[in-house]
Amino acid sequence: MIKKFIQYLYTGWCAVAFVVPMLILAIPIIIPLLISRRLDFITYFFIRFWVYCFSLLTGIWFIGHNKQVVDRKKSYIFVINHTSFLDAPAIPIAIPSTLVALGKKELSKIPVFGLVVNRLAIWVDRSSAESRKVSSAKLKELLRGGTSVLVAPEGTRNNTDEPLLPFRYGPFRLAIEAQIPIIPVVIHNAGRLMKRGSLLLRPGVVHCYCLPEISVEGLTEADLDQLTLTTFELMKQKIISLNEEGQ
Repeated sequence: MIKKFIQYLYTGWCAVAFVVPMLILAIPIIIPLLISRRLDFITYFFIRFWVYCFSLLTGIWFIGHNKQVVDRKKSYIFVINHTSFLDAPAIPIAIPSTLVALGKKELSKIPVFGLVVNRLAIWVDRSSAESRKVSSAKLKELLRGGTSVLVAPEGTRNNTDEPLLPFRYGPFRLAIEAQIPIIPVVIHNAGRLMKRGSLLLRPGVVHCYCLPEISVEGLTEADLDQLTLTTFELMKQKIISLNEEGQ
C-alpha cells in the first residue's frame, strides 16, 4: 500500500516535471517554426533540452543507439513502435533529424502538450477518410520540401503481449508514392516504466534504436505488402532480441 502511494506521488511529480519545463520553453520551441521551418533546428535544440530537464527531475533517462545511420541531409519516413506516453520524450533523443509527426487528433486536445507540438505534428482523424487524405497530402508536401516524417504504423498503443501490433499500410504507401526511404526506430523499455493499462510511472532507462535504412527506390503499389512485412519483421526481431537480452 505504501509502495503504491509512493508511486502515485512519483507519477504526479513526473506530470509536473513534464508540463512545467514545457511551459517555460514553449516560446523558444514554437517561435522558430512560426517564422520558418528552416529554423526547426532551434526548436529541436529546446525540445531536447526539455527532455534533459524531464530526465534530470524524474530519473527517467533516454538513450539513443545507432543514430549514425541517419543522414541529416536526407528526408526519411521514420516508423516507430508505440508502447507508452514515454515515447514522446524518447523520439527527439532517438532521432537526430528534425521531423514532423503524424498524430491522432485526440492528442492535440491534451493541455499544454497539444499546444506546443501543434506545429510539429499533422493531426489526423482516423475515422475520417477525408482527414486521412488531407493528412497524406500535407505529409507529401513536407517530404518534398526536405522534412522528415514520423509515423507509428501500429496506430495505437500496444497493450498486448505481442512485440508489435499489425502495421497499417499508410506510412509504407506514402514511402512508395514519395520515393522516400524508411528508417525503423525501436523504442524499448518504455512499456516497463509505464505498464500496460496504467498511467503509473517508475524511474529507469528507455533505449531507442535506429535500424538500417530501407530503400523504396523503384517500388510500386504491388510491393506494398512486402515492404510492410519486411519492416514489421525487422522491428519485431529487434524487440524480441532486446527482450531476450533483458535490456
